[in-house]
Amino acid sequence: MTNDANQPGRLPLFLTDADVEALADLPSAIDAIRAAYSTPIDEARNPGRIFADSRREWMRVMPSVPASGRLFGAKSINGSFADGLRVSYLISLFDKETADLVALVDGNRVTGLRTAATTAVGTATIAPDRPLVVGVVGSGFEAQSHTTALSLVTTFAEVRVFSPTPANRDAFSARFSAELGVPVGAVESAEAAVRGADLVLCAARSRDETPTISSEWVGDDATVVSIGSTTPGQRELPAELFARASLVVADGLDEVVHGSGDLLAARAAGVDVDAITVPLNDVLLGARAVDRGQGIRIYKSTGAGLQDIVVAEALVDRARERGIGTQLPVGIVTTRK
Repeated sequence: MTNDANQPGRLPLFLTDADVEALADLPSAIDAIRAAYSTPIDEARNPGRIFADSRREWMRVMPSVPASGRLFGAKSINGSFADGLRVSYLISLFDKETADLVALVDGNRVTGLRTAATTAVGTATIAPDRPLVVGVVGSGFEAQSHTTALSLVTTFAEVRVFSPTPANRDAFSARFSAELGVPVGAVESAEAAVRGADLVLCAARSRDETPTISSEWVGDDATVVSIGSTTPGQRELPAELFARASLVVADGLDEVVHGSGDLLAARAAGVDVDAITVPLNDVLLGARAVDRGQGIRIYKSTGAGLQDIVVAEALVDRARERGIGTQLPVGIVTTRK
């Protein structure tokens, strides 16, 4: 504690979930993610996740000091099993020059926005530059947001979607037929969606945590996007597919290799995952060349605080420009040590 304390020069902004919904813009988020990952890896800036867990309440904190942008901060994911499972998300942003609190952002929708934006950036580095047949496994929020994001960085020739619920896959087909202007068909199995696809989007968790697709369905030169196995206990892709893969691009190398159930299972099955997995940063910086036309190429995501912070900063900038959000009546003091 010190008496040498300064009030913030500008009171912080609070963005609600509704504010984030109104401000969400995939192109801006994609630009922010691309800039953030177009810098060398620095683990001191992005130390990974911190967990606190009482078995009744838990908190996951994802801090980041991005090399890009003007702000730094952390996202906290806060859960309680007191009444079922209830979860809230909060992003706090601070000024790099003054350490002043700049904004508090409801992170509920930011998670989906930054995940789709990062997937778009990662997929653009490994997908062929030609019209693609796309197979989508899943029809929910993640499948929809990722389909939209991928359409901004690749060219679709046709889309096939599978979801266990016919009404959901039909609704997906109707929506994206209108939005994308290409044939979008609802199919009756994951195999029908995946076989012959140039780009496979896996965006559906299995209830028993078994892989949602089989290796034999995937073509020899296909691009596969996997976003649904983010913890050691979750599965989405089979080990046999990683054994066939020429390259795995990871949004966070350590957490993908050591924290994703898919990669843990592949390693246990004898796959040399370290030899084929590279960080997205290296691909964007040109340190790792990618043949976008040959071999199975996989984009694998577990999420990172870096993504939340840079996308939240872009949201705050848009909020200031458009007069959206609530300026808090007070802030926190910044002290000189």
